[in-house]
Amino acid sequence: MYITVTPQKLGSNYIQSVTDFVDYLEKENEGKSIDEIAHFFNQYGEEISSKEVINEIDGNTAKLKKIEPKFYSITVNPSQDELKHLQNHSEVLKKYTREIMKDYAKAFNREINGKEITVDNIKYYAKIEHQRTYKGNDKEIRENASYNGKILRLKNEIQQVERSELKGSVKRKQQQIKQLEKDAPHQLNGKMIVQGMTKEGSQSHIHIIVSRKDISNKYSLSPGSKYKASEVVMNGKTVKRGFDRDSFFAASEKTFDKLFDYKRNYVETYNARKTFIKNPQQYFANILGLPTNQRAIAFKLLNKTGMNTSLLNIPTNKVQLVLKAIKQLKRSVDVAIKSSSIGI
Repeated sequence: MYITVTPQKLGSNYIQSVTDFVDYLEKENEGKSIDEIAHFFNQYGEEISSKEVINEIDGNTAKLKKIEPKFYSITVNPSQDELKHLQNHSEVLKKYTREIMKDYAKAFNREINGKEITVDNIKYYAKIEHQRTYKGNDKEIRENASYNGKILRLKNEIQQVERSELKGSVKRKQQQIKQLEKDAPHQLNGKMIVQGMTKEGSQSHIHIIVSRKDISNKYSLSPGSKYKASEVVMNGKTVKRGFDRDSFFAASEKTFDKLFDYKRNYVETYNARKTFIKNPQQYFANILGLPTNQRAIAFKLLNKTGMNTSLLNIPTNKVQLVLKAIKQLKRSVDVAIKSSSIGI
C-alpha cells in the first residue's frame, strides 16, 4: 500500500479551483458507455457528478487566503499483491475508501464544539480508477530514453530529407528507427514502452479530493500541518492542533488487512518503509530475522523489483561487503517504492 497526501498546486501558487483536477480524473471515462463510467462518491453518496464536486469543493473555502491550499489530494495505491487478493475492485475499494476516511478523521488532533473530529466533519469526494499510464519518472521510460531520443532525431532528419534540407535515405532511417524500437530494453506487447502508454496488469487505485475546510465551512482541517499533536493557547483558550500522518498511514494499512483478511508480510508494512528510509541496515536485518516462511515471502516480494536477494547471504563479519550490498539493495527498493510495485 502506498498512500500520498498532497496539496494541489500550480507552479508557485495554489490552485483556486478544483476544476482542472476533476477534469483530469474524468479522462478515464472518455469513450466509455454509460454503464462503464466511474462516478465520484463520498461517505454516503453515489454517482456524484463532476459539476457537484467542483461546486462543493470550490464553495467550501471561507476565509482561506490565496496562498493557502483549498483542497488536498489523497492517492491510495494498493500493490499488485493486495489487488490480487481482492475481487470486484470497484465496489471493495469504495468500501475501503469509506473506512480509511474514518482513519483520516481520527488522525486530526482537533475538536469541533468540544467533540473529536469524525468522518462526518470531512467534506470529500473520491473516484476509483483502473488504469495507469507510463510517466517520465518511471524506470521503463528513463531506461528507454536514449533510444527514444535517437528515434526522435531520426524522425526529424526524415522530415529534413523530405524537405530537401538534408541528404540521406529515408528508407534507411526508417529501418534504423525500427531497429531502435526493437532493441529498447523495455517492451510491452511487442512495442517499445513510451510515455503515455497504458500499463498492463491490474492498476486500480483511489483518488480522494478533500476540502481544506470542514463540512460546515467554518473550521480549517489541514493534513499538511507540521504538528502531529500539540496544544496552543488562542484568545485565552487551549486549542488542540495537528495531523498525524504516521497514524493515518498505519491505520489505513490495518484497516485493509482487517477488512479483507489480508496477511501482510513485513516488507509490505508501513513500519518497514519507515525503517528502510531511516535505517536501511536495520531494515535488512529485520528481514533476515523473520521466520523462514515469512523470510521466503519477503524475498519473493523483493525479487519482483529485480533485486538480487542473494546479496543478503553475505556473511555479516564482512562488514564492507555487507554495506556495499545494502547500498545496492536500497537503490532497488527505492525504485520499487516510487512505482509502488511492493507495498512499502
